[in-house]
Amino acid sequence: MKILNRILLAALLVTAFAVTGSAQKKGKIDVGEALKGYFTPVTTPSASPDAKGFIRRWMILEPISKPNSTNRVFTDTYTRENLSVEYFPGQFTVIPKDGDKVKVTMEYQPPVNLTSNRPAQPQGEQPKFVKATLTWHALDSDHFFVKLFRFATGLDKDRYGVIFWTVTVINCEEDIPNVRLAVGSNKAARWWVNGEELLLLAGDRHMGVDSAVSDRITLKKGKNVLRGVTMNGPGMSEFCARFIDDHGNPVRNYTITCN
Repeated sequence: MKILNRILLAALLVTAFAVTGSAQKKGKIDVGEALKGYFTPVTTPSASPDAKGFIRRWMILEPISKPNSTNRVFTDTYTRENLSVEYFPGQFTVIPKDGDKVKVTMEYQPPVNLTSNRPAQPQGEQPKFVKATLTWHALDSDHFFVKLFRFATGLDKDRYGVIFWTVTVINCEEDIPNVRLAVGSNKAARWWVNGEELLLLAGDRHMGVDSAVSDRITLKKGKNVLRGVTMNGPGMSEFCARFIDDHGNPVRNYTITCN
């Protein structure tokens, strides 16, 4: 009997180690493979806008949980208020590098019922807050639009009821005056160039090319930091961004880097 018990114990230990090892292996996500078809990890020093001027190179932060069971709450006031909250230090100024991590305090979100495509948001309860460590990823979008939903899904992160921070750097050999930032966004968003807010996109909206266009600005010689934040409830989440001239033609005489 003792020998049988030892054999059973040994078998259980082997199984436990196998399960643990499998879980650890599963936890190591190959970003390139996980995001295949939507994003490619950055491998070159710089990129150019595509033929129509769309910016495809971005630093994207893993999503911050902000449970919203409906997109109808995205009024101008709600959007500005909730996209002004500082979730991590340097949020409005940092130029991150690939793999940089930030510690955030965010609302706890129970696992989403994927059959309903809606964040689980208990009614009548005070929100619970949790601490999390999120990672920045340097990615080239395979499409002119940036599929934030697919980014979150591929990395097995919250995909509904979330906030996405994105940053890229526009490098100009000389001043480029009289350009406008043109953005399309699926769900609410705010956009800045060099710390100046240019666009607030509110409402339960769907992405359309150039659906929001800023006033004229000058892209200065050297580095210009383009920063956007998108907030999503249920449904898909994506954006597209480019610079255009007064006639709606794409501006392309610059390069794009992550930092």
